[in-house]
Amino acid sequence: MSDPRSPADTLDPASPSKRTLLLSMAGALAVAVVVTFAAVLPAEYNKDPLGLGRATGLSRLWAPKEEVVTADAGAPAARREASGFRTDVFEIPLAADGDEGRKNALEFKVRLPKGGTMLYSWQAEGLAVPEDLMFDFHGHTVAAEAKGAVQVADYEKGNGSQANGALSAPVDGIHGWYFRNRSDRPIKVRLKLSGFYQLVPSGEEGNLANIQPAGAAQPGP
Repeated sequence: MSDPRSPADTLDPASPSKRTLLLSMAGALAVAVVVTFAAVLPAEYNKDPLGLGRATGLSRLWAPKEEVVTADAGAPAARREASGFRTDVFEIPLAADGDEGRKNALEFKVRLPKGGTMLYSWQAEGLAVPEDLMFDFHGHTVAAEAKGAVQVADYEKGNGSQANGALSAPVDGIHGWYFRNRSDRPIKVRLKLSGFYQLVPSGEEGNLANIQPAGAAQPGP
């Protein structure tokens, strides 16, 4: 005798339906997404798109790996300076090449202690051909103060219309530029300095041409 019950009636009433399984899987996926965004990302990767990491404090668990860096014994990472920080702009006039007074070339320097720092930026105004301006960036101890031989440090030599950079003085002395204009017209070099330097008095070695700041000095606090 055949079983009159339909196939649906033969299913185990305790087995979940396909719809229930799908809903359960969707719920589990949603929970996993929330846990990832709310806990894993803030704690492990410092990412907090939902803002829950900050609210729950989990974002404080994240920290980058640390590497200890030691300063070079010959170049300390931090130092105190005897003079205050200052900024000056200088306008250095250079006559045309062949000037009888040889005013187409001059030297301008400032005083820096050993290890003292200075930022610089200069540009030649009125120069048609950049190669017509020769420069020699160097420093040396002052002859009158030297105990023995004068120490000289060469930084950069070349031709061009501008330069930007920084200097950490290798010797206690005067540091700066020798400029020579080889063009057939007068030019002006506009030099901006910032750092822990001191001006060389007019008429002394390093400032025989009596170059003074174009504007008032801007010392730091």
